Amino acid sequence: MKFLSMMLMIVAATFATGCDRPNAQGGSTEGRHDHYHVVTTTAMIADIVRNVAGDRAEVRSLMGAGVDPHLYRATRDDMTALLSADIVFYNGLSLEGKMSDVFVKVASSGRPVHAVTELLDEKYLLEPENFGGHYDPHVWMDPNGWIKATEVVIAKFSEHDSANTQLYQSNGQRFIDELKKLDAYARERLATVPAERRVLVTAHDAFNYFARAYDMEVEGIQGISTDSEAGLAKIESLVNMLVSRKISAVFTESSVSDKNIRALVEGANAQGHQVKIGGELFSDAMGADGTYEGTYVGMIDHNVTIIVRALGGEAPERGMNGKLKEH
Repeated sequence: MKFLSMMLMIVAATFATGCDRPNAQGGSTEGRHDHYHVVTTTAMIADIVRNVAGDRAEVRSLMGAGVDPHLYRATRDDMTALLSADIVFYNGLSLEGKMSDVFVKVASSGRPVHAVTELLDEKYLLEPENFGGHYDPHVWMDPNGWIKATEVVIAKFSEHDSANTQLYQSNGQRFIDELKKLDAYARERLATVPAERRVLVTAHDAFNYFARAYDMEVEGIQGISTDSEAGLAKIESLVNMLVSRKISAVFTESSVSDKNIRALVEGANAQGHQVKIGGELFSDAMGADGTYEGTYVGMIDHNVTIIVRALGGEAPERGMNGKLKEH
C-alpha cells in the first residue's frame, strides 16, 4: 500500500495543473469563481478547508459523524460530486483504502486531487509492526500533524486561486494558531493524569499519534483498521492487563461498535475488578454537524477533556473553550 500511496501522490501532482484547467470557452478558470466546490473524504479535512477558504469554498464531506472511513465505499452520488468538484482533498496513507481506485479515476478526469498528509516526513509517520509495513493514517490525532495538513490546504488553494493567496494564508495561520493553543491545552491537562493511570484503552488503534504526542500508553482492541477482527486472545489479554494494573476506565469510539469495549468491562468485572466506560471518544469521525464537537478543535478538546477527567487528571468539564456539552 506504500506503493499505492506514492502512486496516488504522483497522479495528484500530475493533474495539479487541472486547477487552472480550460473552461468551455478556453482559457483558465482561475479567479473566475466567487467560490469553489470542494469535496473532502472526512469531516476533519472539510473543517480545515472551511477555516482556510472561508466563504470562497462550498465544502462537501463524503463521510459524516459516526462514519468509519476504513470501511467506506463511494456511492454513485459521491462519484458525481467528486467528478464535478473544483478540488478534492483526501487523507491518504491508506485511510480511505476502499476508495483508492476512485481517486485515480477522479484525478485522471483532470480534477486536482490532493492528500493532506503529503507534507509529513517519513520520520514523523508511525509504522506499527502489526500493520503490514503500512503507515498509521490517524495523523489528525496529533494537532501538530494536522498543522501540516493545514499547510497543504493553504498551498493548494493558493495555487488554485493565486489572486487570493493572502486570504488563504491569513485564514490558515489563524487556524494554525488555534491548533497550537489546542496542543498546549492537551499537553498541560494530560500532564495532570497520574503516571500509573496514563493508559488509554480504546476500540481500535486510532490514538497512536495522540499517545506519542502526550506521553500516553495506548491499547486498541482492533488494529489500525477497523477492517481487522478482534480476536478472543486479544480481549482476554487486555482484560488481564486491566485487572493486573488496576486500570479503572476504558473508552468507546463514536464510529466503532462498543461491543468489544463492553466485553472488556464485563471480563474485568468478572475477575472482581471494577472498570467503567470513561466516555465516548471521537476517532475516525467528528461530532454532529453544527456542534462544537463537530469541529476539529472541538473533537480533540472533547477527547482530551474526557480522557483526563476519566483517568484522574484535572480538566474543566466544558473543556478548553468552555463549549463542550455537559456529560
